Amino acid sequence: MKIGLIAGGGQFPILFSKKAIEKGYEVFAAGFNSETDLLLSDFVEEFQWFYLGQITKLIRYFKQQGISHAVMIGSIKKTNIFKDIRPDFKALAFIAKTTRTHDNSILTSFADLLLKEGIEILPSTFLLPELICPKGCWTKRKPNKAEQKDISEGWILAKEIGKLDIGQCLVISNGTVLAIEAIEGTDAAIKRGGLLSHQKGCIVIKRCKPSQDLRFDLPSSGCQTIITMHEAGATTLVLEAGKSITFDREDMISLADQYHISILGYTDEDIR
Repeated sequence: MKIGLIAGGGQFPILFSKKAIEKGYEVFAAGFNSETDLLLSDFVEEFQWFYLGQITKLIRYFKQQGISHAVMIGSIKKTNIFKDIRPDFKALAFIAKTTRTHDNSILTSFADLLLKEGIEILPSTFLLPELICPKGCWTKRKPNKAEQKDISEGWILAKEIGKLDIGQCLVISNGTVLAIEAIEGTDAAIKRGGLLSHQKGCIVIKRCKPSQDLRFDLPSSGCQTIITMHEAGATTLVLEAGKSITFDREDMISLADQYHISILGYTDEDIR
């Protein structure tokens, strides 16, 4: 069995490749300059570098390897889109036909383009369902009444921000939104929110966009998220259960307990 891997940055592509090999897959990876971890090449059948925008080259690579199914996994620094992109004619035509330039719209349209070329994009978690966030309170510390009020309000606001396809993370304190994730990413949004709260406590909410294509770009968190929250003085992390992923969950929870941070897996049913 063969599987294509369109790999961004972070540990997710490597975790996927290791599990794919265990399941008997041959992994053919496409990595991006300035994004993908070079270590990934040690865990795949074949690895090839690309620049963002080289769609024709990517399709040709997968077709030469007989790839009919692939996954899109890992992060792409959005700031690199403006400085490290080399669009080919197919990419320029794709951009011209794409009416919306937000993350989810572009990724879904790109997946549709690949499907027309005979390459189906599968859910990023189809081999790693254990990464999907479970429901409930994961930590020893639970949010107090004031934090619970912020969670309820922030949860609804984060959904409205998601409808605009802006970002997946919101920071709130005492009923006031302190930061919304945009192109800078989650960690920068948390730091900004912590600065504006004067490190006196704030809530970090990460949830799926309502129109999110669940095959890729799910909200993700890990130990670095907890470290950033601790440095920013944030007290509670709320993740959308069933629609977000976490890495190194046991270590993440242990770190949160050490820093007296709450982690919650929520759904709309939990908001009151």
